Amino acid sequence: MADIKLREVKKGTIKTLDRVAVGAEKIKNVQTKTREFSQGYERNDSNSPHTYASDNISKGSKAMLDKVAGKAELIGRKSMAETKKNLIKMRKKKTEIQNITVKGNGFYESSRKIKTAGSYAKRKGAAVSSFRQSKVAKERARKNAIKSVRNAKKKGSGVVKTGRKTVKGIAKAVKGAVSTIKVLVSALMAMGWIAVIIIVICCLFGAAFYFFGDSSSANYTPVSAEVESYTPVISKYAKEYGISEYTDLIKAVMMQESGGRGKDPMQASECGYNEKYPKKPNGITDPDYSISCGVQNIAACLKEAKCKNPLDMDRIRLALQGYNYGNGYISWAIKKDGGYTVANASAFSDEQAKKHGWKSYGDKQYVSHVLRYYPYGSYNYGIGNTVIVGIAKKQVGNVGGEKFWRWYGFKSHVHWCACFVSWCAEQGGYIKSGTMPKFALVSDGISWFKGKGQWQKRSYKPAPGDIIFFDWGNDGMPDHVGIVERCDGKTVYTIEGNSSDKCKQNSYSVGSRVIYGYGIPKF
Repeated sequence: MADIKLREVKKGTIKTLDRVAVGAEKIKNVQTKTREFSQGYERNDSNSPHTYASDNISKGSKAMLDKVAGKAELIGRKSMAETKKNLIKMRKKKTEIQNITVKGNGFYESSRKIKTAGSYAKRKGAAVSSFRQSKVAKERARKNAIKSVRNAKKKGSGVVKTGRKTVKGIAKAVKGAVSTIKVLVSALMAMGWIAVIIIVICCLFGAAFYFFGDSSSANYTPVSAEVESYTPVISKYAKEYGISEYTDLIKAVMMQESGGRGKDPMQASECGYNEKYPKKPNGITDPDYSISCGVQNIAACLKEAKCKNPLDMDRIRLALQGYNYGNGYISWAIKKDGGYTVANASAFSDEQAKKHGWKSYGDKQYVSHVLRYYPYGSYNYGIGNTVIVGIAKKQVGNVGGEKFWRWYGFKSHVHWCACFVSWCAEQGGYIKSGTMPKFALVSDGISWFKGKGQWQKRSYKPAPGDIIFFDWGNDGMPDHVGIVERCDGKTVYTIEGNSSDKCKQNSYSVGSRVIYGYGIPKF
């Protein structure tokens, strides 16, 4: 019989080999296209934040992509090598098969052919499967690359937004610095180096209090936008009348008088420098003229009080109360007490009210009301005002407190800590001026200070003259009160009445659990 021809087998083998080769080539093409695709996202403007973020974030994605593509290519090459190896074996078998006749072996030869064809089909399927797996892996890698680039763009956008905010903040700070330099230059031209140094020191103190949380920083309130808008006009007249260094004080006065609103923002209608308009409240109807008159008046008061610089707080207090009272208060106070005191300010007001037949005269607390808007004087509240502390010190050693509880109006012994504080306040003129309350119950004193917005928590670092309240049981029920003598930042030193039924000096750690809080008089 004729030899069996295996052209189908040969044809199928060559076809299988070709397909595997084509598969490997396709893998390479996919790899190339995927790389080009991912690089397309990277070809944005190299100077943009998006590209910068994309470059950094997509490095990991490209590495992963290359790794997957490499593995897929390796699988394809292994499949080709294995197919070639099988082809060599097949050719050897072919020679053997061609020498065998079909006689008596038809079934055997047919089964061998089927088995060999099945083996090739299996290997072909493995190669195709490998190609498909590599294709799927490539597609996943491509999608991950796209996702990574998009995320990079989003993050880059966030970086840009944050950068813009930072730039705005820096610009604002630069503007503030420029303004400060302009103020210092103006001051230099107006009054020389010594005063400039004083202002610089004051600014440094103010910055320290702002950043490190000094207790007195809570006393300063910036002036309104309306007042700030008048800065050019205020500066013009301050320079004209020789008090350029007191521009911030003038703004503080305007803030207290009107908040920068109305046609008479300095409330200067009734002062002696008004020669154009009726001398009655709000008689001036020209803001520029009001500021001119007001600045002249402040300049005269500062000169009469003999103020030396913007930090000469004792004389500034005297000048401010003189601006409010007029009628010779400055000379009267110097003759009576050598300057301003809360007590003589209250007494002068009472005298003038009685003389004119009025219910009241001026503002007894005008000084503290203005200084809350004065940046250089904000840290001065309580500091230097040791009147009430001096009064309290003289009572140390008193036993029983009869002097204090009888003054208050009690006929027999009571818990007299609040009576003691009230007595000291009365001796200093603080009750009469409205600076402090008269109280016998600890809770009443707390309510008064909280109602005035003059309250601080136990963590506060107090100043001399502040009123300290205690809660011995730490149960939210305050039961004792005293006067702060001083504070060194770690320890609060006090003078207390009814401490073991005596007037004693004590001390506590700042923030101690027995401290309930502090009332802050505006001395």
